[in-house]
Amino acid sequence: MTPQLAVHIVGQALMAAFWICAPLLVISFALGIVINLVQIATSMQDPVFSTVPRLAACVAGFLLFLPWMLKHAMSYAAAILGNLAQYAR
Repeated sequence: MTPQLAVHIVGQALMAAFWICAPLLVISFALGIVINLVQIATSMQDPVFSTVPRLAACVAGFLLFLPWMLKHAMSYAAAILGNLAQYAR
C-alpha cells in the first residue's frame, strides 16, 4: 500500500464520518441557536430548558435519519471491503 493510497482511505473515512454525523450536528446546532435566542429574550437560564429539547431533537433526528445513515455507512463499508485485495498489495 502506497502512502497516497493510505491518505486517500483515511480521507474517505473522515468524509464518510462527516456525512453520517452531519444531519444530527445540523439539527443540534440549529436548535441550540433557537433555544439560546429564546433564553436571551426571556432571561430564563434553566439548564433543563436547554438540555431536554436538544436531546429530544437529537433522538428524533437520529430515528428519522437512521436509514439514510446506515445506507451511507454500508455503502462505505462495501466499497472498502470490495477493494480489500487492492489495499493488501
